[in-house]
Amino acid sequence: MRAVPFDAADSAPCQEVARHWPSTIGPYEARVTAVQSEGVAAWGDPPIVARCGKAPPGPTTDPCIDVNGVDWVATQLDDGGTMFTTYGREPALEVLVPADYDSHPLLLPPLGDAAEAVPQTLGECSSTDG
Repeated sequence: MRAVPFDAADSAPCQEVARHWPSTIGPYEARVTAVQSEGVAAWGDPPIVARCGKAPPGPTTDPCIDVNGVDWVATQLDDGGTMFTTYGREPALEVLVPADYDSHPLLLPPLGDAAEAVPQTLGECSSTDG
């Protein structure tokens, strides 16, 4: 049973996450979002969009990377962009990075404080080689 409803961008854990949204991601300034929720934030044009309140990912074959102690699952999207989802945290944070941005993982460190506002209680990424 899940403690936090899916898409719970306005839940108490996501309100804590929102207190840690960075003012910039690299050179990209924060911008207004169409969604009226503190649990959703965006930077740049086209926007890099972060959203708290997503269901945590289960087992996957998508790459999982550790960025400064935060595990992120990287999923390639059909439009060429990348979706990063925190692993082992509930609720999860989802970051949508348009294809226009080259250094996807380099955009994640500023979101570390926001991600760490949700404790990693559901395990860590593990990789197996062949």
